[in-house]
Amino acid sequence: MENLNWSELGFGYIRTDYNIRCYYRNGKWGELEVCSSEILNIHMAATCLHYGQESFEGLKAFRGKDGKIRVFRMDENAKRMQSSSRGIKMAELPIELFEEAIRKVVKLNERFVPPYESGAALYIRPLMLGLGAQVGVKPAPEYMFVVFVTPVGPYFKGGFQPSKVCILREYDRAAPNGTGTIKVGGNYAASLVAGEIAHSKGYAAVLYLDPKEKKYLDECGPANFFGVRGNSYITPKSHSILPSITNKSLQQLAADMGLTVECRPVPLEEIATFDEAAECGTAAVIAPISQIDDLDENKSYVIAKDGKPGPVCETLYHKLRAIQYGDEPDNYGWITIIE
Repeated sequence: MENLNWSELGFGYIRTDYNIRCYYRNGKWGELEVCSSEILNIHMAATCLHYGQESFEGLKAFRGKDGKIRVFRMDENAKRMQSSSRGIKMAELPIELFEEAIRKVVKLNERFVPPYESGAALYIRPLMLGLGAQVGVKPAPEYMFVVFVTPVGPYFKGGFQPSKVCILREYDRAAPNGTGTIKVGGNYAASLVAGEIAHSKGYAAVLYLDPKEKKYLDECGPANFFGVRGNSYITPKSHSILPSITNKSLQQLAADMGLTVECRPVPLEEIATFDEAAECGTAAVIAPISQIDDLDENKSYVIAKDGKPGPVCETLYHKLRAIQYGDEPDNYGWITIIE
């Protein structure tokens, strides 16, 4: 611990002391188990390896000025993991068991929660895998739920600074009515080729268009997209977008600031009318967008003309982080304090 420079942490993996595991066998979930090994021992014919029966979540724990550790909206992550389980026919983990596992894993690894004002947080990764030896395409007979944690710094190296994104029409993140609305690894595997192309051209992420008509905005890399125009917070709605808990929280804060929240299909051309734009998610919170380049049409949409985050993004970012760190009261019941 002494050799960890909290303020220099990237967004990667650092070994911590313990993880939590739980197994679903014979139609029911067992007890939570504490483990110090980083290794999972699974059968080579497990369905997670062959047929993609795997889902995951991501949430964070923050140490406040008062020294208390706060976890943000873990009930929403529990519900979303249940949604993922329904989407790919896995056993649903009860919300209470999910929350107990989160509390336990954070408490056991308390020494890895970064100090207040370090810019870092404890990232929590719940994971569910289909187990059981079978080669037929059918749901697994057994499941394993795992939660591990690791201290992380900002997702983007530049932190809360605007970056450029691009549109690549020949790539889709997910199919219409497919797995786009649930958090499974396959969606992220499908985004890797386009993501690497974007990075090689100097862009932070790909802004995907809807996979059916290529007319509407969809996800932005591993995050949701939103735009601000005048007094409106506008975010895309479709059958292939993962519902972001961060976006849901920002919509609530925006409404309470007096903004009109619009969650609807957003035509590509509407980008030209935005005063601000950003991607949002657990990892980055808000990552402002300075410019969107449509590489197929050879068009550029400049959003942040002065290269700085816009006032609405700035206000929302600091408001959400203030709640997460306990600097402002949580009037929404979003925070769980780990005792």
